[in-house]
Amino acid sequence: MNTKLLLPFFLAATTLSACSIAPAYVRPTAPVTSKWPVTSGIGTIPSTAPQSGEQPRTTDIGWRSMFRSPKLQSIIEESLTNNRDLRIATLNIEAARHTYRIQRSDLLPSINASGSFTRQESRSGTGQAEITSTYTAGIGTTAYELDLFGRVRSLSNRAINQYLATEEGRKAAQTSLVAEVANAYLTYLADVELLRLTESTLTSRQDSYDLIKRSFDLGAKSRLDVAQSATLVESARANRAQYQRHVEQDRNALTLLVGKEIDPVLLEPQSLADVEVLETLPVGIPSVVLLDRPDVRQAEYALKAENANIGAARASFFPSISLTGSAGFASASLSDLFITGSSGVWSFAPQVTLPIFQAGRLRSNLKLAETNRDIAIARYEKAIQTAFREVADALVARATWTEQLRAQRALLKESDQAATITKARYEHGIDSYFALLDAQRSLFEAQQNEILIHQQTLANMIDLYKTLGGGWQ
Repeated sequence: MNTKLLLPFFLAATTLSACSIAPAYVRPTAPVTSKWPVTSGIGTIPSTAPQSGEQPRTTDIGWRSMFRSPKLQSIIEESLTNNRDLRIATLNIEAARHTYRIQRSDLLPSINASGSFTRQESRSGTGQAEITSTYTAGIGTTAYELDLFGRVRSLSNRAINQYLATEEGRKAAQTSLVAEVANAYLTYLADVELLRLTESTLTSRQDSYDLIKRSFDLGAKSRLDVAQSATLVESARANRAQYQRHVEQDRNALTLLVGKEIDPVLLEPQSLADVEVLETLPVGIPSVVLLDRPDVRQAEYALKAENANIGAARASFFPSISLTGSAGFASASLSDLFITGSSGVWSFAPQVTLPIFQAGRLRSNLKLAETNRDIAIARYEKAIQTAFREVADALVARATWTEQLRAQRALLKESDQAATITKARYEHGIDSYFALLDAQRSLFEAQQNEILIHQQTLANMIDLYKTLGGGWQ
């Protein structure tokens, strides 16, 4: 087959470069201040610290480095494998990747091989029938658009930015999932500790009640002492039922996040004090940190996609040129189809389309593209503002939670001493049983709050890690 017939056509189709008339992309200025509202005593790097090579960014700190407890690492790893929300986000990436490849393929001509066989009967004026057969084989391209004004290229740029936005969306989903799993695990451990504390308190109060009841039966204690002791027992019993419910609900929440039944070994309780979490994170400055967050990057890629779509809308005002061509052989006999001397056939059909009257459709499409771009800018700016607030809240809370935990532990120590002294005074007849009850209530409340505040302090560190963009690696 003589390919010289097609050579000029394919050279012209594949080497003609396209110019884009999409507006140049300019990143909007971040609508936030240049400093964090950092309170002294946070324990993190100051907001003015430079982003040097010696100090990694939070986005460079993998979740395994952040959460060092083996059990928590195993639970997070299982959730990343089985969680349905994260799986949906991953599949969306695959769909976006295929969409981009489809759009990208429009930049190049598609070449197809074809073959056909035609057999027909015709009759002459005398009524004599004549049957003819025709075999054809060829290669060609159909409706390839020369991208003179960048319409196809702009659509391709839009598709790649949409794909990148989807990828960043998956990273944001993974960051949220890692933080949710870690917080759910800490909540589970805290409720287990509270349940154990309540069970121990219930046993102690039940023993005290039995002793007072026997003393009352012997006439040594009043009925008021018995009633007051019984209130402590029933209060502890009610708290035990409450924390039993919480522990079971915490297991259910973890199971949902992980996406499968969790190995019971991983749910064997450990003390909150044994949970290893990185305590120092690089904060940096807002203009650098916020742009690293996956959700902010997702919003920016979406903005770039809408910006490229303006170029496609603009190009629709200009003529479009489509090329259709083919070349091959035709013969009355299949055996002679590719033999020298068989008839060669070719066709070349360029088509030019110039929009003349569209009843305002093209201009409305352009205005719609510009409006969508403006919406994307607003969403991008809102994403930055939301990110700034989340980081600022986590930084401020870091100092207050640390101070509150320190004060609560001091309160617990003093409450324990007060309860011990009051019990001794009661046994020697110095204080009333009411004073002992009040001291025991205060001690139990201090123990509960110490566990809860410790859990919230760890959760705040996890929130800071998430808001700074960590967790997707």
